[in-house]
Amino acid sequence: MLLVIDIGNTNVVCGVYKGERLLNHFRLGTEIEKTVDEYAVLIKSLLGVHGLNFMQIDGAIISCVVPPLLMTFESLCRKYIGIEPIIVEPGIKTGMPILYDNPAELGADRIVNAVAGYEKYRRALIIIDFGTATTFDYVSSKGEFLGGVIAPGIMVSLEALYGRASKLPRIELARPKSVIGKNTIHAMQSGILYGYSSLVDGIVRKIKEEVKAEPYVVATGGLARLIQNVSETIEEVDEFLTLNGLRVLYEKNKDIQKKRKV
Repeated sequence: MLLVIDIGNTNVVCGVYKGERLLNHFRLGTEIEKTVDEYAVLIKSLLGVHGLNFMQIDGAIISCVVPPLLMTFESLCRKYIGIEPIIVEPGIKTGMPILYDNPAELGADRIVNAVAGYEKYRRALIIIDFGTATTFDYVSSKGEFLGGVIAPGIMVSLEALYGRASKLPRIELARPKSVIGKNTIHAMQSGILYGYSSLVDGIVRKIKEEVKAEPYVVATGGLARLIQNVSETIEEVDEFLTLNGLRVLYEKNKDIQKKRKV
């Protein structure tokens, strides 16, 4: 079985694959202070809930945008699973030309999403990932990564609003009954939800204008479905796009994985 680990700024998302089938997935908070042993206990416990254990894992791949945690999870794989994980980093085989000014500065999660998207759809794509940042990446019909857009994430914007406007309350993100809010909570919900859906639709249309094509628009990330409900341009939500991209990259690179004895 394969353990895939996506380390983001807010969450660490893990999945276990048997072949192409996702058996289990779970989400942990990203905490730089946590030790190898603490993360190992959490992951072992969550695997156990589904009748799985470390002994069943024979491969691992890690995507990380939080450098201090990369060593933590590499050590976890070595110490508790007994394998050398594959790391999504410059030099890994992707099968995708990265036409970026400096490919080394491109976030691992964006590469993973692009590979997963093209592997699944085999057409020009705009991939929107609603994470700590909201990213828009364009993949050509030839399977080339051509670049993208980075905007502040929804929760980052909401936190900034709480932090800078002392009278505004913390709110639940939900779709209000109308665009014009009749109270502060509904007004804030409207501003975030409709504001972000307009940002999404505006950027998607600008990208389509620039590339003179009609790429398929796929969204992923925790808030993707909420925005899809009010967006005019998101055509599909793929909740497990990043995890599946890690599986695809593992298959392309598993010949270089070095196993070590426990």
